[in-house]
Amino acid sequence: MAESKRRGEDDGDERLNDDATVDDVADDDATDADEPVARGGTATRKRAQAEPAEGRKTRKDTERIGLFARIARFFREVVAELRKVIWPTRKELLTYTAVVVTFVAVMLAIVAGLDYGFAKAVLWVFGESS
Repeated sequence: MAESKRRGEDDGDERLNDDATVDDVADDDATDADEPVARGGTATRKRAQAEPAEGRKTRKDTERIGLFARIARFFREVVAELRKVIWPTRKELLTYTAVVVTFVAVMLAIVAGLDYGFAKAVLWVFGESS
């Protein structure tokens, strides 16, 4: 045991028999219904059974709330979310605005140039009809 610890082997290998392989033990672990399998973020059987039915909201619970109460709750949630927002400083806002305006101006110039070029090309190919 102490020698296997020094070699870096883990304790899970101790439960192997002479004729069992690691895959057999992994398969046994995966098929045990009593123990949940902890693999990534998958749900286990015990977790699915442990959720109480009274914790879930039914349609009748949501229908009891009046219209104005739902509207008020909506606005409270909106205000709560807006408090979580990290608002830009005045300098950042001016910088972002300048970047957006510059980008839009450049794209406008590109589209206007392509439009003018295609219009001239179409008139050259098909001729001017006057």
